[in-house]
Amino acid sequence: MPFAFTLKKTDGRARRGKLTLTHGEVETPIFMPVGTQGSVKTLSPDELEEIGTQILLGNTYHLYLRPRHKLIERMGGLHRFMAWEHPILTDSGGFQVFSHKKLNQITEEGVHFQSHIDGSRHFLTPELSVTIQRSLGADIMMAFDECTPYPAEHDYAEAAVERTHRWEQRSKRAHRTPDRQALFGIVQGGMHRDLRARSAAQIRAIGFPGYAIGGLSVGEPKELFLEMLDYTVELLPTGEPRYLMGVGTPTDLVNAVWMGIDMFDCVMPTRNGRNGMVFTWDGPFSIRNAEHKEDPRPLDPECTCWVCRKFTRAYLRHLYKSGEILALRANSYHNLFFYLELMTRMRKAIEEGRMGEFRERFLARYKGI
Repeated sequence: MPFAFTLKKTDGRARRGKLTLTHGEVETPIFMPVGTQGSVKTLSPDELEEIGTQILLGNTYHLYLRPRHKLIERMGGLHRFMAWEHPILTDSGGFQVFSHKKLNQITEEGVHFQSHIDGSRHFLTPELSVTIQRSLGADIMMAFDECTPYPAEHDYAEAAVERTHRWEQRSKRAHRTPDRQALFGIVQGGMHRDLRARSAAQIRAIGFPGYAIGGLSVGEPKELFLEMLDYTVELLPTGEPRYLMGVGTPTDLVNAVWMGIDMFDCVMPTRNGRNGMVFTWDGPFSIRNAEHKEDPRPLDPECTCWVCRKFTRAYLRHLYKSGEILALRANSYHNLFFYLELMTRMRKAIEEGRMGEFRERFLARYKGI
């Protein structure tokens, strides 16, 4: 099916919409679990369907290095390779390349980098990034950009914005499958308002069916994050989906939906779950803590996932302290269930015109990240 975005309802700046993609429809606002290696760590595709996952994120950088995009293409594409029948979004690989600062060299043509796996040398260009994502068969692909770190002086961030503009022009020229794979542009600019405005204008001039905000939640203070997000959202068109990359905490999701964001991804629910942190409607806590040793309660009394229906905190703490794999699976399953239930409740709140009330009550009750 051709790409389409339908805006169903607005409540203030919050938006309720629907994405139509090659492998199905996605109700927005939505959170995308991260399948870095073609798998959401510890969880099966069936379990992801059980908790209401509509779309996954695949990682271009990691799948390019191992097992290689051409192999995945020969196996029928990433959907068939990982036995996932629903939509997939792939990132451009740029964030991972730039995050390994000691292993890369940025040039006008692209980025020379060294594999973190075996030390082999590679050269990632906008054209290759699009080629990899086309081979993977992603429903949504991301244009190649330069992610600006924090802090970054104005001159550095300006050079990155201009390079991102040229790279995204090249990404669009390299795009060969717009009928079945949508290519989104990415706004950069660091923590500088004038550069955010310039980047947004440049990316909109190129023309994409969707727009992402990059370079936030990279170490800046929370107040600055919210300020720049609030400013940048207003620079994006209203008729296309808006994707906030790599964010975030439950409070980030609620605030960003209130500001008009439609799509999110983050490793936090699964990564933190593997480290013993679980999310609840009252806030997160660590199952490792001794206070849960004899606690007969579920992780969250309001949660209806199978973990909360079957297990006590005492048992889950025992599993975690014993190094049992079930502990990692249970924590990850519950956390993703919580994240997706949060998105479901926000969609309903927008439909009923009470997103502002939902946000106030959530933030008043929820304590922690």
